[in-house]
Amino acid sequence: MSAPTNRIDRHFAELRTSGKRAFVAYICAGDPTLDITVDIVLALERAGVDIVELGVPFSDPLADGVVNQMAADRALKAGATFPKVLEMVRKLRTQSQIPLVFFTYLNPVYTYGYERFHIDAAAAGVDGVLVLDLPPEEALQNAELKPTAELRHIQLIAPTSPRERIDLIAKNAEGFVYYVSRLGVTGAQVEIASGIAEQVALIKESTDVPVCVGFGVSNPEQAAKVASMADGVVVGSAIVKLIEKNGAAADLADQVEAFVKPLVAAVKALA
Repeated sequence: MSAPTNRIDRHFAELRTSGKRAFVAYICAGDPTLDITVDIVLALERAGVDIVELGVPFSDPLADGVVNQMAADRALKAGATFPKVLEMVRKLRTQSQIPLVFFTYLNPVYTYGYERFHIDAAAAGVDGVLVLDLPPEEALQNAELKPTAELRHIQLIAPTSPRERIDLIAKNAEGFVYYVSRLGVTGAQVEIASGIAEQVALIKESTDVPVCVGFGVSNPEQAAKVASMADGVVVGSAIVKLIEKNGAAADLADQVEAFVKPLVAAVKALA
């Protein structure tokens, strides 16, 4: 069997072979600037991150908590646009082959054009796209919402999803399933949600695609505990909060690397 050509698929295949969990990091593209975003992604890669989710700046990020909302606002005010984000990805691809996922909403995709969005994102070097407010039922019924095969469409599953919907989403999953471990919007939490292991097991009954868990993870102990119940963990708001607090620092990328490295180490220590 030939090796997967998509970076997400290939990386998860390598992780499966080595028995390791994935660490997925979220940041907002353009926060504090697009040039610094390149440096931050490279810092995340040095820290051992497996996949980077790049938030596409949008004026109404309704699924995000205040930390990520403000990051999008800062990026927009700094001049980030989708064409400029694509240019940033092309620049990044001259230095790194880390798997990249666009974390976005339907409105920016619609405005740019579905087919053009997919073609240009794939050409720039993006590997997947997660459209937060696109119901899977609509995606399955409207071929124009997935005009190309190059990008993996990452799907969300919520704690409240009924069994029938979990089956529908999981059976059509690509890249990885993002299990949202708690209700509400994004944001670091003091304690991890309950029922993660049971929900992950339920999802896995319907798919062989890896399941990663996010929403609320903010420290190494939480990261390790969540990852022990899934194929990977997603950490976002805690990283974005660090960027917010230290955005003007000359060593911002180094600070991000230092913060993320112990979280990654805790996840990679799992057998």
